[in-house]
Amino acid sequence: MRQNGRVTAVLGPTNTGKTHYAIQRMLGHRTGVIGLPLRLLAREVYDRIVAQRGPSVVALVTGEERIVPERTQYWVCTVEAMPQEIGADFVAIDEIQLCGDPSRGHVFTDRLLRARGLHETLFLGSEVMRGAIAALVPGVEFMRRERFSTLTYSGSKKISRMPPRSAIVGFSVENVYAIAELIRRTKGGCAVVMGALSPRTRNAQVDLYQNGDVDYLVATDAIGMGLNLDVRHVAFSSTEKFDGHRMRPLFPHELAQIAGRAGRHTEPGTFGVTGEASPLEPEVVRAIEESRFAPIKKLQWRNEALEFGTIDRLVASLEAPTQNEWLSRTRESDDLHALKALAALPDIRDRVRSPQSVRLLWDVCCIPDFRGKSGGEHISLLTRIFEFLQGGKVPNDWLAGVMKRIDRTQGDIDALSRRLAYIRTWTYVAQRKGWVEDETHWRDETRAVEDRLSDALHAQLTQRFVDRRTSVLMRRLKQKETLVAEVNDKGEVTVEGEFVGRLEGFRFRQDASSSSEEAKTLRQAAFQALRPEFHLRADRFYNAPDTEMDFTEQGGLMWGNQAVGKLVTGGDPLKPQVEAFVDEEAGHDVSEKVKRRLQHFIDRKVAAQFEPLLNMARDESLTGLARGFAFRLVEGMGVLPRDGIAEEVKALDQDSRSVLRKHGVRFGQFTVFLPLLLKPAATRLRLVLWSLANNLSEFPESPPPGLVTIPNVDGVPREHYTLAGYHPAGVRAIRIDMLERLADLLRGQDSRGGFEATPDMLSITGMTLEQFADLMGGLGYKGEKAERPKARPAKPVDGADPAPEQNPIPEGETAEVEMESFYTFTWAPRRRDPQPRRENNRPPRKEGEQRSPRKEGEARSDAPRQGKPKPKGKKPEREDRPRQFEARPERPVKIDPDNPFAVLAALKKS
Repeated sequence: MRQNGRVTAVLGPTNTGKTHYAIQRMLGHRTGVIGLPLRLLAREVYDRIVAQRGPSVVALVTGEERIVPERTQYWVCTVEAMPQEIGADFVAIDEIQLCGDPSRGHVFTDRLLRARGLHETLFLGSEVMRGAIAALVPGVEFMRRERFSTLTYSGSKKISRMPPRSAIVGFSVENVYAIAELIRRTKGGCAVVMGALSPRTRNAQVDLYQNGDVDYLVATDAIGMGLNLDVRHVAFSSTEKFDGHRMRPLFPHELAQIAGRAGRHTEPGTFGVTGEASPLEPEVVRAIEESRFAPIKKLQWRNEALEFGTIDRLVASLEAPTQNEWLSRTRESDDLHALKALAALPDIRDRVRSPQSVRLLWDVCCIPDFRGKSGGEHISLLTRIFEFLQGGKVPNDWLAGVMKRIDRTQGDIDALSRRLAYIRTWTYVAQRKGWVEDETHWRDETRAVEDRLSDALHAQLTQRFVDRRTSVLMRRLKQKETLVAEVNDKGEVTVEGEFVGRLEGFRFRQDASSSSEEAKTLRQAAFQALRPEFHLRADRFYNAPDTEMDFTEQGGLMWGNQAVGKLVTGGDPLKPQVEAFVDEEAGHDVSEKVKRRLQHFIDRKVAAQFEPLLNMARDESLTGLARGFAFRLVEGMGVLPRDGIAEEVKALDQDSRSVLRKHGVRFGQFTVFLPLLLKPAATRLRLVLWSLANNLSEFPESPPPGLVTIPNVDGVPREHYTLAGYHPAGVRAIRIDMLERLADLLRGQDSRGGFEATPDMLSITGMTLEQFADLMGGLGYKGEKAERPKARPAKPVDGADPAPEQNPIPEGETAEVEMESFYTFTWAPRRRDPQPRRENNRPPRKEGEQRSPRKEGEARSDAPRQGKPKPKGKKPEREDRPRQFEARPERPVKIDPDNPFAVLAALKKS
């Protein structure tokens, strides 16, 4: 470009409005070109100019994007893609201090030396370039711009204590991702900005931050290149970076370029370090705060006068030295490295025989290695493209196959990033004139694939590094808006449409995936919105019928399938208290209302299930021994083993028994109980109340309803079986009421001489003969097993039709005898310590049985006879009608006083 107009260097620190000034100056001219250091920044400036002048007069040209309307007046480009010699009235180069960058500096130096506008040229950048510009650009004018706001060093901070609206800077993709993951765990989420991102992904990530969805930004040093963000604090996770060849410390002016993103316009900003970064030296801090840095003494340079006669001459021109003291020949760049690698291939050297082919080879070598670390793979790709271009253009079918392999939006962040880097290569190829057959189609196609991959990458970044729940709720809380909470029929709580946890009864169970810091914010937001819901739910609960509530076998109180409280020990075992499960944030009124309703429920439940027992306890007509015995039954909650209260039962007279029977008390042979309290509901409640009264940590569970016998498990206390309504005997425990029915049948058997089990006995217990034998052993009987021929069917009576034979025996054969097993049971109690026989030492009587009158001189006979058939004729009117026994001479008999069957057998033998 010719140097005809005024040349001005606008220098100063960040946040001085230099880029804005350049845009306004350009729009004051008829035509203009502005070169920017990043594709991302170029897109941002393009959008700003389009908003003012419309898309028909603004062009965007970068390595991978080319939008050039027919009536273009203003060109927004990356520095590498700036058009040469178009005669624009205005030219501007931003971030001119990049002339000293080892990788790209030679491009910026070339524009400094050769790019000029017809009427005006601006160089925008840091004050460190003043001396170099003054020496290399004749007639340049300088303009100093001061920072709009202050920039202050705040020292070192942990990431967990990073203030909101902070940007944390890393210098590698791995470092950025690691920091972003830590921010998500401790702060709820962050946006990610890197130079390698496509503009579409970068803009979407920036919107997350700018809109307040997240309060933190994790970025590379790309944010130092003029990106305008609402950042208040910049923290360096490292003060070193890899410059393509080695790790080196950042220069103070480079630190200042990044730190200057903090504090936009007139808002003050701060900067500091975090993570493993060492605190900045005091002199570095002063330099950044005062924007005073050592000037750049050497600019990176490469010869712009290239020779395309042969490959060797081209390489020599690229490596030509300079005699200018301000310029330093740049190190071998990526394009020169690619040129040497291709030139070393015999096939390529044989193909390159003309200046045109040399120029084409150089253009191919200028394709950036967007994948960065692909090495030989990139050289192979360049070789393939050069072969295509030498034969004409890149084939459509081959390019279509490549697009098909790349155009996949599935995969994680790394996979999508690799595909995006790859598509950028083909976007670059499609932008070169004459390289593809249908340029418009392939430009649109590569752009569409890039957009799809960009959207997918943005979604993956957001999903991995942003908790949308926290971001939405935090923004609402900052804006002090009333949050809308909803609870669906599954108990899922959403606030502003974001799932935050579950409401179980009157307790909020927060989603466990939240971090500690995030959890606090979510809980605050949830309870702020849930307080009205707690009151509404408490009203519904208070008016709910008892049928919607229940208690568990471990003492929990349920409302439907939600736990709302638990039973606790009260002053009386039959008057338990309740503890409501209500969050403190719900308020005292809600808690008290829930507690009152639960107490009403359990009081009515006890009154309904234990009505016979409570009526007996309140009966004032019970006096003396009857009242004491009633007290014992209340203590035992309606079930008492008889062997533990034998003396009390013996002491009761008939009147006392009669009044107790009116209350439903049954004096069984093994248990004294109230049959109504053996029902499943009452049994379940009895076990819970007894466990509460005895302060058990784990309550025994009630057996399934309807079972006659249950397993007798080792280690389970016998008291638990009694409370459950069962009596252990052998390997099984039999239900109390069915045991008393069995005892009635056993009472009529000859336990001394032995008897067999009847079908009624087996039917009552629901057992096989083998199981019944074990049960009888548990009850004190000895069973002897034997076999006998199975009885044949009885012969028919005369005149009746004979029963048909099932298996007729052929003549001459002997019938096989079919055998059957049977048991003979005799009373065989376990041996006990011998005790002296006491007067009136008699076994428990059957319910209703009375003592027989004894005449003078008659032997005492306290037990009913066994084996004697019942007399025919009229039965006694009452079950407890006294039986008369024939007097016999008194003979000494050894009796087990605890077994009535043994007493009868002994008396019969004597």
